[in-house]
Amino acid sequence: MDNLVDVAAISTHFETLDDPRQTLNRKHLLGDVIVICVAGIICGCEGPTAIHRFAKSRAEWLGHYLTLPAGIPSRDCMRRILTTLNPEAFQKCFRDWLAVALASAADKTADKRLVAIDGKSCRGSHDGANGLGASHIVSAWASEEGVALGQVATAEKSNEITAIPELLRQIELKDTIISIDAMGCQKAIVTQIVKGGGDCVIAVKKNQPKLHDAIETYFRDLIAGDLEDHDYRVQESRDAGHGRIDERVYFLARVPKDFAPADAWPMVKAIGYALRYTRHADGREATEIRYYISTDYLSSKRFAEVVRGHWGIESMHWVLDVTFREDAQRGRERTLVNNLSWLRRFAISLLKRHPSQDSIKGKMQCCSFNTDFLKIQAI
Repeated sequence: MDNLVDVAAISTHFETLDDPRQTLNRKHLLGDVIVICVAGIICGCEGPTAIHRFAKSRAEWLGHYLTLPAGIPSRDCMRRILTTLNPEAFQKCFRDWLAVALASAADKTADKRLVAIDGKSCRGSHDGANGLGASHIVSAWASEEGVALGQVATAEKSNEITAIPELLRQIELKDTIISIDAMGCQKAIVTQIVKGGGDCVIAVKKNQPKLHDAIETYFRDLIAGDLEDHDYRVQESRDAGHGRIDERVYFLARVPKDFAPADAWPMVKAIGYALRYTRHADGREATEIRYYISTDYLSSKRFAEVVRGHWGIESMHWVLDVTFREDAQRGRERTLVNNLSWLRRFAISLLKRHPSQDSIKGKMQCCSFNTDFLKIQAI
C-alpha cells in the first residue's frame, strides 16, 4: 500500500469547522487541538488527561507540524473542545479527508461498496446519579476498506431503530450494499436505502415474525428438495484454524411468487439463508442458521461476502473494547463520550491500513515509541 498520508495534514480539513469556543481568550488553534487528540488516541491515550501528557512529552515534535501559538493546550482546553464540538460536523471533516485520500486508493473495485451498520454500548458511561444508562452508539463501517464512515449516539430511552435512519442520512448510499442486524429490519429503513441509490442485506429474526416464518418455511422446503424448480443460488465454504473447522452454506433465492409477505415488503427482491456448522477439536459441535432479506438478487459469492463482511464491524467493536478499553472509560458527558468514541474508530481506520505487518496493539505501541511511525499513516 503506497498511498501514505501525513497525519498532521488532518488539520487542513478542519478549517471550515465551527469553533465552539468564545473568541475572547482563545489561545489555541482548533486544528492543532484536533491533531493532538488524533495522535494521542492512536498512541493509546484514553482521554483528555492522557492526551495532554502525550502532547507535553512530544511538544518538540508536535512543534514541527503545528502552529501551537500558546504552546501545548491544557487538559481542560481539550476536554472543553471535545465536549462542545458538534459530533456530526466533527465526523464530516474526517469523512471529507478520508474521501480525498481514498479517491486514489489502488484497492477500489467495481463492486458496490460494503457498509456494515451496528450498535455498541460504552458500558462505563452510565450515570446512575442522573438516571442515565450507558451511551449506545450506532456506527457505519466500510468492511472491505476498513474505515469508519460515521456514527450516531442513540437518544436516551430510544434505540437503534431511530438512530439508523439518521446515520444513513450522513453517509453516501449510492452504489453501496448496507448490511444490518435484525434490529434494522424495518420497512422505512429498507425504503430509505433503496431511494438513496443503495441496496441492503438485513438479518431477519422474530422481531418480524411473519417475515421470519415465511423465509424459514421456504428454505426448509428448498433444502428438503421440494422446490427444485425455484430460482436460487448456492455458495459453500470450509475453513480450518484456531482449533475448529467451520463449514458454511449460503442460499439466496428470488422472492417466490407465492411469498406471503411480498406485498408488505415490495423492495425486497431476494431472501437468504446462511448456515454455519462448527466442529471443535475437542469434539464440540454447533450449528447456527440466519435468515436475510435483500433488495438485490446478488451472486451467491457476493451474498456470502456481505454476510461475512458484517463481521468486520463486530471485530472493530472487539478492538474498541480489548485494545482501546472503551468499556472501561467512565466518561459521563454524552458529547465527550461520542467524540472520543469516534476518534477511536478513526484511529482504528488508520492503524488497520498501515502497511506494517503487526497487530493493532503493536502498531499503537510503535506509534508511541517512534514519531516517524506515528507521523505517517496509510490510506
